Amino acid sequence: MQSNGTPKQRQELREKPDVPLDDSKEKQAPFVGDFEAKDDAWRKETSKKLLRKMDAHLLPMLVVMYLLNFLDRSNLAQARLGTLEEDLGMAGTDFNLATSIFFVGYLLMQLPSNMLITRVRPSLYLSASCALWGVVSTCNAAVQNFESLVVVRFFLGFVEAPFFPGAIFLMSSWYTRAKLTRRISWFYAGNALANMFGGLLGAAILGNLHMDLGVAGWRWLFIIEGVVTIALALLAGFILPDYPHTTRWLSDEERAFAAWRLLKDINEEDERHAQTVWAGLRLALADYRLYIFVLMQHISLLSQTFQYFFPSIVGTLGYDNITTLWLTAPVWFATFLISVCVTWTSAKTRDRSLHIIILMVFAATGNAIATGTTVLGARFFAMFLMPMGAVSAYQIIVSWVANSFPRPLVKRSVAIAVANMVGNTASIYGSYMYPSSHAPQYIPGGSANSVVCLLVAALALLLRFLHKWENKKLERAETEGADPESREGERRAAGFRYIY
Repeated sequence: MQSNGTPKQRQELREKPDVPLDDSKEKQAPFVGDFEAKDDAWRKETSKKLLRKMDAHLLPMLVVMYLLNFLDRSNLAQARLGTLEEDLGMAGTDFNLATSIFFVGYLLMQLPSNMLITRVRPSLYLSASCALWGVVSTCNAAVQNFESLVVVRFFLGFVEAPFFPGAIFLMSSWYTRAKLTRRISWFYAGNALANMFGGLLGAAILGNLHMDLGVAGWRWLFIIEGVVTIALALLAGFILPDYPHTTRWLSDEERAFAAWRLLKDINEEDERHAQTVWAGLRLALADYRLYIFVLMQHISLLSQTFQYFFPSIVGTLGYDNITTLWLTAPVWFATFLISVCVTWTSAKTRDRSLHIIILMVFAATGNAIATGTTVLGARFFAMFLMPMGAVSAYQIIVSWVANSFPRPLVKRSVAIAVANMVGNTASIYGSYMYPSSHAPQYIPGGSANSVVCLLVAALALLLRFLHKWENKKLERAETEGADPESREGERRAAGFRYIY
């Protein structure tokens, strides 16, 4: 016979302040006492089964959506190797402006979007965003001049903005901190896959469809990728879940266990309405660590701006445009493999900072080699090191942000959005680091990027020491028998420690 849980547990589940009573929680309440009484073997086996279900419903769709998200923002780089600039009368730094204007729209929508997602169904919200950016991306094919391209790119950034921080937020509402890092790494692997498939699709479409039906190859590129995105968005609305306690493909016991795992992780269950969004904003801005994470994410993204010009950078090796696009594929496939490997070791060892430091040193080395030599083999090798280091490190940074801020949910949501929003401002000015006039070695941009990579490593080291210091404070508080309630109403379970 199942226990109804302790009076305190029933009270917590039934009488959360400012949270309407939910029938699903009424059904889940009797299971809570059982979870506390079960042994570790049962919990471990139940967690494995639950994780398999969660991974199957969340990760494949989010990875493919992110692949298309990044593909639709970066396909301008492949289109450039077609007749895009010639057809639209572009010259000088026009391409740099068309690249950077995307991030203006992206930034304007970032924070409002992640504050809104806590008040709506994430599954429908992310699916609607996907459909909208598919439509806008397809509109790139219809532009007839540079000015209209700039307008479309601005709105593309605006409608793409909700997805990345929204997806990170959704995953952090399902996975404990120990499990989140590896899932975010698989999700962010869509970045490398997008660049790989972008090169392959660009080579195939520009090489075979140019002027088919009288339409330029770069226009076909936008049409095909945009239509695929719209189709996937319609499917995503039926597949993506919302929150554990409202998900229909879990049983009552599984929903209760999913919520209980989060509760045990940092002593606060995700409640959408437990705090106002403005309270979450105040909590996030009051945490000094947020500003260091924001700076680190900002300059980490700055170190990756080369990827928006990567086909042009590889083009300096001297091959024709189609061959150049084929050559980008192995670089990004290697980046994908490395990113999966290092994030697995990061999760296994519960280390973030040392992984980031080592990877950014590799990226700095790649930038230095690419700018310091004209030897073909050395330059191509350097072009492997640049994304393998910078992109792999960034996905560890993203997960580090997500699991470094205790609940309430609204604080975590705002922290993710602020870090992503301010971080992406780097791409506005970083888009001018590689003007075509600096080819083939791009000495100013590459040299600056080497320094930026080392700054990311330095900030990771600083956060390592700060989290160690914060953990010592938590240990002292527990030794002295202090209340686990922390500043401004945040809650941490006994034994909670920051990851570094």
